[in-house]
Amino acid sequence: MDIDDLLARLPIDQIAASLGVDEDTAEQATRQALPALIGGMQANAQDADGAASLAGAIDNHDEELVKGGVNLDDVDTDDGEKIVSNVFGGNRDQVVNQLAGFNSKGGGSDLIGKLLPMLAPIVLSYLAGQVKGGGGAAPSQQAQSGGGLADILGGLLGGGGSGSGSGGGLGDLLGSLGGLLGGGKR
Repeated sequence: MDIDDLLARLPIDQIAASLGVDEDTAEQATRQALPALIGGMQANAQDADGAASLAGAIDNHDEELVKGGVNLDDVDTDDGEKIVSNVFGGNRDQVVNQLAGFNSKGGGSDLIGKLLPMLAPIVLSYLAGQVKGGGGAAPSQQAQSGGGLADILGGLLGGGGSGSGSGGGLGDLLGSLGGLLGGGKR
């Protein structure tokens, strides 16, 4: 279970069409936005209230959205907006601008700003599958037992970005976002 597994389920062609860009640009932007979202959730999950908030959000999503590949028509971007706001809090615009500036091919901040709400419900559904598949307890119960969510999120990011050169860009990206992550709902 890692971020590539999640990426493989994403309909990059549909995302590209929805954003009005080519598939390479959409994939590049997705490869930046996804770790930022997951990293933001992980940062929030380090805090008991943040973990409880995230667990509650996961409780409200099911893995049907990501089973057998995602259809973008099934994604609720209004829900996605709320998730993104909860994850990044007041740092949302800074995170978007940082992501947009991180790689010129990833598209501008408008693109990232539209992409995050598309990806957020997908990430929660994917997490719901991981959490509920791994022991049956509701995420909100698991969150109380300490660290389960943060561990899953860390695993998705490859152990918290310490990956041995495999995706050096990911560690750099998360490092550049540093203090911006974890500004979310407590």
